[in-house]
Amino acid sequence: MGTNGTQIGVMQTREAVALAQQHGLDLVEIAPTAKPPVCKICDFGKYKYDESKKKKENKKSAHVNKTKEIQLRPRCEQHDFDFKLARAIDFLCQEMKVKVYLRFRGRENAHKNLGFDAVQRFLDELEPYGKADTKPRLAGRGINVLIQPLPKRDRAENPRANSDEEQASLEDESPVDKESNAKNEGDLNNALENLEIPEQKEKS
Repeated sequence: MGTNGTQIGVMQTREAVALAQQHGLDLVEIAPTAKPPVCKICDFGKYKYDESKKKKENKKSAHVNKTKEIQLRPRCEQHDFDFKLARAIDFLCQEMKVKVYLRFRGRENAHKNLGFDAVQRFLDELEPYGKADTKPRLAGRGINVLIQPLPKRDRAENPRANSDEEQASLEDESPVDKESNAKNEGDLNNALENLEIPEQKEKS
């Protein structure tokens, strides 16, 4: 692919590298598994930046319509309550829905009013960030309610915005995904190094 995105066609590696050098640019392999491999003539630094930007935008858009679940207990310790509240705020401020679920165990079933009080207290704290679709409802051995994020213009600012705690709450990648992403980035960085340029034979 040329500098303007048009297809140049199939050519030898040496010719492609020479063409990129004529424009003062790099030859970047963008589809190594294709046959033949697909390369693009561009600025390698700018290409990496654009790809990183696309990845962040895709990850942000993937959060839309995603639902996260927060589990509560009827007798929730204040520290645990605050921790789960902060996570719910992180999710809502990233345009995610939050499902609050409180489960009764054993003798707790005889005191369902404590469960409703705990859920309602949680909803009251989240009022600046989201709004429940319905009132908390009893379903089986628990109480659940779904909270929709408020529009950004009406929503309070996340007190943990851009903090390490917020990033930890929103991190969804598994170790396998991270390892895969790191490998792909390494392959991209080595794209030029792996290209072999045939040596020209001296004319006799």
